[in-house]
Amino acid sequence: MNGISLLKCICDETRFEILEMLQKNNELCVSDFVDKIKKDQPLISHHLKTLKKCRIVKSRDAGKKAMYSISNHQLSELISNITRESKKIPVLCNDENCC
Repeated sequence: MNGISLLKCICDETRFEILEMLQKNNELCVSDFVDKIKKDQPLISHHLKTLKKCRIVKSRDAGKKAMYSISNHQLSELISNITRESKKIPVLCNDENCC
């Protein structure tokens, strides 16, 4: 996967929230995301399916639940670094419709 493909996969507010939660919690199920992100289950499932298709997350069955986690340590580190470093960058744009 090249850099642009990776950014396309993670550059969505809901997907990035999912990845931040997984980076902090290691493994979660769909209902965990629904409870914390406050978005509908079908939307969360759609984004998890996209992240899984891109091989950014993986899942395992745990009874009736599917448990999701970030697929590898490098991606987990990347999400952590993006979150940490973005807080250090001054706001460049105040337009909510930007990007």
